[in-house]
Amino acid sequence: MFEGTMPALITPFTKDDRIDREGLQRNIAFVEDGGVSGIVPCGTTGESATLSAAEHEELIDIVVECAKVPVIAGTGSNNTEEALRYTKHAADAGVDGVLLISPYYNKPNPAGLLAHFKKIAEAVDIPMILYNVPSRTGQDMPVDVITKLAKVENIVGIKEASGSVAKVSQILEHTIDDDFVVFSGEDGLTLPIISMGGSGVISVVANIVPDKMSGMVNAALKGDYETARKIHFEIAPLTRALFLETNPVPVKKAAELVGLASGHLRLPLAPISDANQAMLVNELRKLGVME
Repeated sequence: MFEGTMPALITPFTKDDRIDREGLQRNIAFVEDGGVSGIVPCGTTGESATLSAAEHEELIDIVVECAKVPVIAGTGSNNTEEALRYTKHAADAGVDGVLLISPYYNKPNPAGLLAHFKKIAEAVDIPMILYNVPSRTGQDMPVDVITKLAKVENIVGIKEASGSVAKVSQILEHTIDDDFVVFSGEDGLTLPIISMGGSGVISVVANIVPDKMSGMVNAALKGDYETARKIHFEIAPLTRALFLETNPVPVKKAAELVGLASGHLRLPLAPISDANQAMLVNELRKLGVME
């Protein structure tokens, strides 16, 4: 059902710390013009952890209103009832699917993980993509839990950001008979993940070079690995630069540098260091996206 390149959108803020509605619309138009197949608001890259409940819902409403491509809204939480609230709102707003991070900080056991996701899936009839990112949650979702959740009718895939290609291979192996897709959650591993049967990427890099990321992913999905490898290595230095510090610190600075709407970071995130900014500028110039 979902395939290709989906940017995990940054959230631009105005000087008075509100969501920059017009800037967000411009950024969406930019990535759509770059050929993306969908967009993902309210994720980690969108600073969801610092959005109020009202802002979370406002952001989803704005994106649904102006997007021309499918919208997969981040609606996860470590509080099951809160995740359920966000998911119900997103469904009512008209999103095409939701992205649900595994509960962070709580570190539930396998039974808790199953109960958490099943409760939301049973309550809201909308396609759901799981999100496994151990570096953020403190817990790597077990393959057997993912395999069991893949049997739930409206749990249709996973964004896998464990950094382990071997684990992705296991997930694909154990869900091969299910209607279940695997998205790369690590920009740098997108090409090998697609080569094993992955369906695309939910991407930070695509905020800045949506045309190149989309070109690589589309080529790989068509089996044109010569073209895909060429683009992969072309954008690899920028990919590394965008993760020199905690995401979304570098990507928000990159957006500002290339003329996209960005605005400040919300605390506790602080601006990128001068040394890392210099490396980021260098890679943006090499790719010709910044003068």
